[in-house]
Amino acid sequence: MKEYQQQLERYRFQMGDACGRLATALDVLTDALALVGQHGVYCQASGKKGESLDVRQVMERLEGSKSLILDTMKELREPSERGGA
Repeated sequence: MKEYQQQLERYRFQMGDACGRLATALDVLTDALALVGQHGVYCQASGKKGESLDVRQVMERLEGSKSLILDTMKELREPSERGGA
């Protein structure tokens, strides 16, 4: 994903390799959420009533993925915040 390469390099410098990659993955997921949201708006503008089930399911899974990544980042940071390895 070349469009995220600069962000990846910046995050890896700021947070370390693992957290930097996870932070970049969060950015990718956030962008995907925005695209799915736009799709949902487009579907409503096209005459479909309400949010379709598939869009809602994709949004839920993307949000769940973001939560898992955030939890992992927190676990990776905890030892360094306590002065550990």
